[in-house]
Amino acid sequence: MIRHEAPDLVPVLSKGKHRSPRKGACFMEYASFLAGERWSDHPRCTHPLLAGVARAINDHLSDASRSRLVPLVPSVVGLNGSDPRADVGIATRCAAVALPVAAEPRQRALATGLLAGRLVLWSLDEQLSSKFDAEDLFVAIDQALTRAPDATRWAERFVADLPIDPEVFRLRSAPSMVRVAVTGISEACISDPDSLLYELLQAVIDDCTHWFEDEQVSSEAVASLLTERETVSP
Repeated sequence: MIRHEAPDLVPVLSKGKHRSPRKGACFMEYASFLAGERWSDHPRCTHPLLAGVARAINDHLSDASRSRLVPLVPSVVGLNGSDPRADVGIATRCAAVALPVAAEPRQRALATGLLAGRLVLWSLDEQLSSKFDAEDLFVAIDQALTRAPDATRWAERFVADLPIDPEVFRLRSAPSMVRVAVTGISEACISDPDSLLYELLQAVIDDCTHWFEDEQVSSEAVASLLTERETVSP
């Protein structure tokens, strides 16, 4: 994978979407700039759910802390892969970090997502032959559930009667878990939610770097591949 270094002069990261670099940039817009793509907060060079985590954290950080994200931007350029387990892994990583600190109403949703996500990961592991090392993630899930026993007991009863479709979970539940987790951390009654959000983004990037190790390519190659697909699409 080609790593892109941040230039000396960078846009000031700010909340939300921006029409051009002159108006500022969010995390993923800056990534699109480094990748040489069209200016967008949904660049093709980065895994869609990883990009969703980055956008959410960018928007929930305080203005004073957002600049800490700048050194992380180059690491998401070209960080993409096709394994469906990655979406589940990203969502469960976010939920595992948020569950112990989130307010009680969100804890139930996060615990439910973690239990369902663990089942989905097991199911996909049985269906797919390629290696997907999520051992560290399973440990994090178990630790998070242990730290929220009331929410976990409620979620166990709920999940017991819940039909779980891996594809539905990946496309619908996983993005929802990310949103609930990031919001839960940002509004948690803890001393430094900004630092926890930063650490979460770093953890998700590290996970994806590990999971996509055999698939990582340059952002130019990603753009070329996608262009080819669009050309042959009916």
